[in-house]
Amino acid sequence: MLRTLRTPLALILTTTLLAGCESASRIADSISLPDFGSTTASEDGDQRVKRTVAFPEAEYAKLDKTGTSVIKGRMSYDWQGQTIHANRAGISIAPVTTYSAEAAELALAGKTAERADPRAQAYTHIVRTDSNGYFNATGLPAGTFYVAGVIKLPDGTRSPLILSQVQVGRGQTRNIELSR
Repeated sequence: MLRTLRTPLALILTTTLLAGCESASRIADSISLPDFGSTTASEDGDQRVKRTVAFPEAEYAKLDKTGTSVIKGRMSYDWQGQTIHANRAGISIAPVTTYSAEAAELALAGKTAERADPRAQAYTHIVRTDSNGYFNATGLPAGTFYVAGVIKLPDGTRSPLILSQVQVGRGQTRNIELSR
């Protein structure tokens, strides 16, 4: 059964799951969560990039933290000619803001933004896939979100970042394929 996790341990676990490619930990670490990844450098030793967008308190203050919306789906990655489905992988669901957009851009460019402001954590939802890659994030507010994760591959490495931008209305359920 999937559930929303908001503890530092869950965040670290999600980062580990998202860290197969540095961009995965880059986006998870810098979109909205305070303590993803390593403390001073990404796994390949790259230093974190200083954010140019300060945490926008007023922008986040306008956002709801919870609601009646649902984002559910399945996460998969095409690897060596086969489709690999996530197995108990963490999925991060963060609202799209100027702050998270900067982190997403950096992550997709292969860079690690400095750690996110801890206040952003309250707006990010973390869920886990089941053993077949299905996830179900409930209690979300209406809005537009970055939905991101990585998959542990059969050879022990991790997939690159799998990212989708998803909009969901109040009380709406969005079904997505989170794949790459």
